[in-house]
Amino acid sequence: MSLPGSAYNSGITMTAQAQTEQQFVIHPATTLGYVHLTTADLEPQIAFYQSVLGFKVHGRKDGTASLGAGRDDLLRLTELRGARLARGTTGLYHFAVLVPSRWELAHLLRRLVETRTPIQGMVNHHTHLAIYIADAEGNGIELAWDFPREQWPAPEDLMRLGNGPLDPEDLLGELERDPSPWPGAHSDTRIGHVHLHVADLSAAGRFYQGVLGFQATFSYSAARDFGALFVSAGGYHHHIGLNIWRGVGAPPPPGDAVGLRYFTIVLPSRTELDRVTARVRAAGIGGEEHAEGMLIRDPSHNGVLLTARTEPDRAE
Repeated sequence: MSLPGSAYNSGITMTAQAQTEQQFVIHPATTLGYVHLTTADLEPQIAFYQSVLGFKVHGRKDGTASLGAGRDDLLRLTELRGARLARGTTGLYHFAVLVPSRWELAHLLRRLVETRTPIQGMVNHHTHLAIYIADAEGNGIELAWDFPREQWPAPEDLMRLGNGPLDPEDLLGELERDPSPWPGAHSDTRIGHVHLHVADLSAAGRFYQGVLGFQATFSYSAARDFGALFVSAGGYHHHIGLNIWRGVGAPPPPGDAVGLRYFTIVLPSRTELDRVTARVRAAGIGGEEHAEGMLIRDPSHNGVLLTARTEPDRAE
């Protein structure tokens, strides 16, 4: 989630529901899939994700490496020699690597210490614990573990609670209770959410809510250029975060920038994918055919790949 602590409790207004009526709702079993990044130098990036996060290389082809925890890809990295960091643009703020247990998060914290990886912040968001870092090229990563859903505060209570501290000693106590060796990223590790810089929060809301059918969990604004909106499927705390912290009207990054190429929204079936892509076409939004689905751009030019699970959810 990553709300700036100094601003969170300074007169921010917050809403628990979308401000506009929403007729179309995305399937509640919708999740996120892999994040695809452009990298200037592939090998150091692979080394980072292997040594620090315990990822495995699933495959390599034509300058692209696929990484994850042994099941579906969590990350794809495509090398573009000469790619550069672009500042002040829309794009990725961070993506969340969601682990299945506090024990896993504790091992990641210890791994950060062992590899001397700088930690940018440690926060208790009350829906989840979060440790913030950056990869070898500055892409933001949130290492996260969700509290059981029944423990999540109501959205209106989150404003009162604000960002709480994450106690590293308490978290590392998990390793004393269970000293088993860490074999690397657990196979149940997945992408929990992505948080994006956008140019216009209202336009982003109309796209992710009005067209794709995500539902707002909460939003806030402290000033004209300091707002954020969080949306989800199925009552999750958030699958997508949107902010204007790089300024209203921030431009998209140039084509030779390192960072986000696209992130993946995974519908539970081909039927649900067709339902969402029909909405996209009806809204007059152009897209590109992709081997895995349909690649579109949000109003801030962030890439979004709409795809479906290879096997339908039996509960659907």
